[in-house]
Amino acid sequence: MADFVLVAGAWLGSWAWDEVVPPLRAAGHSTHPLTLSGLADRRDVPAGQQTHVQDIVDEIERGDLHDVVLVGHSYSGIPVGQAAERIGDRLARVVFVDSEVPVDGGSFASGWWQGQAAFEAQIADNNGYWAVLGAADFDGQGLTDEQVARLVDGSTPHPGATLTEPAVLGRPLGELPTTYVKCLLDGPEPNDTVAKLLTSDRWRLVTMATGHWPMFSQPAELARVLLAEAG
Repeated sequence: MADFVLVAGAWLGSWAWDEVVPPLRAAGHSTHPLTLSGLADRRDVPAGQQTHVQDIVDEIERGDLHDVVLVGHSYSGIPVGQAAERIGDRLARVVFVDSEVPVDGGSFASGWWQGQAAFEAQIADNNGYWAVLGAADFDGQGLTDEQVARLVDGSTPHPGATLTEPAVLGRPLGELPTTYVKCLLDGPEPNDTVAKLLTSDRWRLVTMATGHWPMFSQPAELARVLLAEAG
């Protein structure tokens, strides 16, 4: 049986996986939804990029987890990708869910579509945090009004240092056994970095006909995808 370590994206905590966890457990797997430092119930803990990497590594080592399926959604793909190479043979598979992936020496901000300076200005204007999204920002992502309300009400401002500090990779990410889940309502194609990684024979692509937050819009289907990848 696998040990699923589940890490949600910006603004979110372990609670984001509440509807994904039961079917994973029902199939006999252990689940470890993780709240990263500076977010949700850990919002008062100072955090940088490497803090988040260490949060993930610590969770795995503290629980002596093996056959780890390490799942990163959105922003958290960046620390998840770094943690994956640091846990050695404990790793069974990485699953990136519509996520960013780490680039050695790069940051979330450096890949921002409007440019790094524009993103860093957003952080500076919000006292060092990335402001949470409003309800309108979730339009077109396959979410019900109730699901949007859960996302908005549960989100906390995201610590800016985790988004602007660089990733550190010790080996090519394409060497890791990896599945990339592309959520089609958020764009039909992976970004260029992911597309290049998908040429590796250790990477494979799965698509879901939903938006960027499938743990809310299609939790049962996401659980089915994760179970298939664990197998």
